[in-house]
Amino acid sequence: MQAKTAKELFSFLAKQIETFLRTHHEDHFETHIRRRQTVSTPEGYRDEHIFRLGFTFSFPVHQIGINRGTLIRWTKGFDIADAIGQDVCQLLQQEIDLLRLPVKVAALVNDTVGTLMARSYTSPGKTSTLLGAIFGTGTNGAYVEKLSKITKPMQGDYDKTTGEMVVNTEWGSFDNGLKVLPTTPYDAILDRDSVNPGIQMFEKRISGMFLGEILRVALISMMSKPDVPLFRDENSSHNDYRSTTTISENSPLHTQWAVDSSILSIAEADNSVGLRALRQEIEKSLGVSAASSEDAQAVKEVAHAIGKRAARLAAVAIGAIVIHTGRLNPGASSVPQPKSTAAITEDIKKLNLAEAASATASKAVNTAGLAVDEEEIVDIGVDGSLVEFYPGFEDYIREALRAMPEIGAAGERRIRIGIAKDGSGVGAALIALVAAKMEASNNYLGDLREKLTQVGETEEGVEEDK
Repeated sequence: MQAKTAKELFSFLAKQIETFLRTHHEDHFETHIRRRQTVSTPEGYRDEHIFRLGFTFSFPVHQIGINRGTLIRWTKGFDIADAIGQDVCQLLQQEIDLLRLPVKVAALVNDTVGTLMARSYTSPGKTSTLLGAIFGTGTNGAYVEKLSKITKPMQGDYDKTTGEMVVNTEWGSFDNGLKVLPTTPYDAILDRDSVNPGIQMFEKRISGMFLGEILRVALISMMSKPDVPLFRDENSSHNDYRSTTTISENSPLHTQWAVDSSILSIAEADNSVGLRALRQEIEKSLGVSAASSEDAQAVKEVAHAIGKRAARLAAVAIGAIVIHTGRLNPGASSVPQPKSTAAITEDIKKLNLAEAASATASKAVNTAGLAVDEEEIVDIGVDGSLVEFYPGFEDYIREALRAMPEIGAAGERRIRIGIAKDGSGVGAALIALVAAKMEASNNYLGDLREKLTQVGETEEGVEEDK
């Protein structure tokens, strides 16, 4: 559905909640909110919401409570102006209450925080999960930071006893000024024609929502050059199908956002003779019939460059968190780190050949993939279609991690990357459960005060009767 107003969007979400409850919880479902008699309110009753909802909202918000947060801006192509600056939990709760559903929005959760929570719950190791990251329609990450390192003023109540805080990085907006990010003419065209030019520049180079469009723009640019014979045959004899390549009038190549990113995965996976699987997909997804093997090879190479760049940039985000938190530092690990290549080269220059030989052997052993102590593992949870379905995405991430001097081959082997399937949903449910327990603890004191009030009112009534 496409919503033009906040009410349309959140009304739609509330109706989906109603459908879910009627389908999966019919035996518990009530058409109205359950009420409990009480003397502590003027109305004489208190609403009871029998279901607690964890609300996954994957957009930048200013969060000041476990179920309070105002929308800062939209991303991923959304553009509903009247929702900006409003409390998204309140907007959803209002629509839920209008339907008289027995549901309370108990927790507001970014999808990355949910992924972090889900991975923490299911991680097989002894060490806690450091980072939850999304590489799907969009990209973002949330990690565990020490409170002492957080200098940004924080509003609202939060638990200070652990000494830690989960930080939602919103790294999709990293380097909007393009000071360090790689850029191409195709990136510039995509950004110019997007609903949010100049924003989410990191995300526009990584996430699945944009990769298909980058491919489309690149192919259109190639097709416009007379010296590049892409999807063009002088005659059928130049085509191994013995047919002339044709592009349909309604080809997705001519429509913005019409090329799905899934074609990149098919291009990466197809290593068959003649690239037959990819050529079938080119006809299906691009509207190009009888594409030659050369055409398919060109599409494959462009798609590969786009996908590999996305994975290596994803590694930049992961590596930055790992390096920043110091989880691989010598002080945080009992495993001695091998010398860097630069240090070994320096030993050779100084004719410290024995030292260089020993260090080279040590580096080779570390690179060979020997077992890592479980307590030295840095655990990371990931979710999203790219990391799950794009062939070799994690391999390209690891290749880039090894290239970082602060991580290297030894550090990369200590980084465990695990899929947190539907992490945003599972994590939101887990956080809603925690919120419900916190609420129950607070309600215990409230109920106790209410009972004392009832006792006092009863005693006053007895005195009056006398």
